[in-house]
Amino acid sequence: MEVNEKLDVYSFGVLILEVLMGKHPGDLISYLSSSPPTVYGVLLKDILDMRLPSPGNHVEEEVVLVAKLALACLHTSPQCRPTMQQISVALSKQRPPLQNSFHLISLGQLFGVKCSTS
Repeated sequence: MEVNEKLDVYSFGVLILEVLMGKHPGDLISYLSSSPPTVYGVLLKDILDMRLPSPGNHVEEEVVLVAKLALACLHTSPQCRPTMQQISVALSKQRPPLQNSFHLISLGQLFGVKCSTS
């Protein structure tokens, strides 16, 4: 495996999920790469570390964004992963309030636009 920026971004995504989940996300990553539709219906709140209190209103948008970025970093195609600069810009932007209730957001809703590697 060649060490490069896209591998670093992948590792960043794994780290983000590990922080959110409170454990290594190995099983989730396996499901994402082998059968994405299976995990699309999983609720974000169900993968979060249960030892922590549910995020309050002012933190929910941040958790959703960070989870969305983590999933983008784990895209199976390295060309489709964001750069660290894109992640930095996304984290620093002002975000509108959530459209849906935090407790109803599924992982499928967090996946970005399909990537074209051509």
